[in-house]
Amino acid sequence: MACTLHPLAKKIFKGVLLAELVGIFGAYFLFKKMNASQDFRQTMSKKFPFILKVYYKSTEHSGMYGIREQDQEKWLNSKN
Repeated sequence: MACTLHPLAKKIFKGVLLAELVGIFGAYFLFKKMNASQDFRQTMSKKFPFILKVYYKSTEHSGMYGIREQDQEKWLNSKN
């Protein structure tokens, strides 16, 4: 006896699955862009500082230290 989902439940399931996939790919491409561009990280620090904080923590957790300090040093020197 097979358990079948109602059509509405199928649509909801597909919508949730699609939203999760979009979120995962969006986070991946955002991380990739922040990892490649110091200027983009500066833009993120002005508009979305909480996202940049998560980026710094994740890179430090993975063993890549010094990115935050390099950014702060460059941004401080560019103001002067």
